[in-house]
Amino acid sequence: MKIAVLPGDGIGTEIVAEAVKVLDALGLKFEMESALVGGAAYDAHGHPLPESTLKLAKEADAILFGAVGDWKYDKLDRPLRPEQAILGLRKNLGLFANFRPAICYEQLVGASSLKPELIAGLDILIIRELTGDIYFGQPRGRREAPDGEFKGAPEAFDTMRYSKPEIERIAHVAFQAARKRNKKVTSVDKANVLETFQFWKDTMIEVHAQYPDVELQHMYVDNAAMQLVKAPKAFDVVVTGNMFGDILSDEASMLTGSIGMLPSASLNSKNQGLYEPSHGSAPDIAGKGIANPLATILSAAMMLRFSLNQEEAAQRIEAAVQKVLAQGLRTGDIWSEGTTKVGTVQMGDAVVKALAS
Repeated sequence: MKIAVLPGDGIGTEIVAEAVKVLDALGLKFEMESALVGGAAYDAHGHPLPESTLKLAKEADAILFGAVGDWKYDKLDRPLRPEQAILGLRKNLGLFANFRPAICYEQLVGASSLKPELIAGLDILIIRELTGDIYFGQPRGRREAPDGEFKGAPEAFDTMRYSKPEIERIAHVAFQAARKRNKKVTSVDKANVLETFQFWKDTMIEVHAQYPDVELQHMYVDNAAMQLVKAPKAFDVVVTGNMFGDILSDEASMLTGSIGMLPSASLNSKNQGLYEPSHGSAPDIAGKGIANPLATILSAAMMLRFSLNQEEAAQRIEAAVQKVLAQGLRTGDIWSEGTTKVGTVQMGDAVVKALAS
């Protein structure tokens, strides 16, 4: 089992170190090799995704990823910015299906900004198509407007597009995931305005015919955003395109109390995956030892489950995290009166200790 460890920038190095510590404590045989990515790779090699890092990622069974980005790189040309590393990995490895579970642990009900009765027992799975849509569509760029009221003025443009096979494969992923849960899929679109998402909706209906045991619901993205904070437990599996999924999954993360609790998995057709926390590099707190490593540790559990076929080990990690929360240990983002505030390393140590007990 070969794991490419790509810590990245900011708090990425701190939280990945704790996840690696937890993996080491399992007593399983992993081959783990680290490489630079993002801003750290740009500083060392002049590119956020060097060929050596990409080669390692392609050869690995799974990738444990931290986070990339820092304000100091914002003036670089877009192809050289740290965030291009994650886009490049998704494209080169064909990581088309992003899984983001939003689970509200019993111990963290009070950490959410919503009323406890709205989020107690929350368990949503958001499945985001990851390699199409406006993020990758061509053509894109800048030019002088060719027509219209502002003809000749500078303008920028991106292209939203989806092919039928792209929609079909993410639809199958969603319906198959729903079969293992509560057999309900909500497909989020904007079919009333966008031709791309009318096509998405039509294709979802066609694929649904192969899953008569699963309920399919359609919802416009603006309504979905509202319902996520009005009645989040009404959702089970949510499937949507790249841009809408980016926004909704971050919104859902706050239902759980902190984005620092949300893991994610990005898989290709061979179940090779990239596993990362849903949050960013947080350069403002980097090096302070206060970042929450639990999303990264839970991402490692997802890695064990989906790419490394180690379900028992995945469950051990998840149980250890719940035990630590039950003990009242909290990093600053989830701390509340009556609990014990700990730092990044202390939280990782606590999970390792819970694994052993």
